[in-house]
Amino acid sequence: MKEELRERRLHTHRVYTGRAVSLDVDRVGLPDGRETTREVVRHPGSVVIVPVLPDGRLLLIRQFRYAVGEILWELPAGTLDRTAESAEACAHRELEEETGYRAGRLLPLGEFFTAPGFTDERMHVFHAEDLRPAEQQLESDELIEVFPLSWEEVQEKVRAGEIRDGKTLAALYLYALAQGGCGD
Repeated sequence: MKEELRERRLHTHRVYTGRAVSLDVDRVGLPDGRETTREVVRHPGSVVIVPVLPDGRLLLIRQFRYAVGEILWELPAGTLDRTAESAEACAHRELEEETGYRAGRLLPLGEFFTAPGFTDERMHVFHAEDLRPAEQQLESDELIEVFPLSWEEVQEKVRAGEIRDGKTLAALYLYALAQGGCGD
């Protein structure tokens, strides 16, 4: 990175600490010598999983998302435990909790920042194979429906604007690239 673009943190003020995130207001020095503030949501990191059944169908979930007030189509995902849980361990845990399937193998597909304008959340993407039924273990505040869909059905939902969750769209793109393309 060109150093003339880099900002440097001068001071941090923790405004809020919650279960999953914290909010900091940082005073930063700009490369030209001026100072400004940045509001940053600190996040321990997360995973999103592209689970593929032996017959080739993908497991998607539907759940109500309070922040947007809608029921969304998504891939299973979750937040890393703050006690130094690895991304792979988190992916195994979240897959089983949300879908009721256990993966025989997880393949890393990449990672991305979810919204780098205001959060440091890094999301790790995995392709889950060799799925075997297990027991869905939803958290007490989760209501999730699981749907096996063909790749064609998933692509149609994307085209129709039914899949609008950013992490799901990004993970599907990485999955398609790993499969040799992004086409039909």
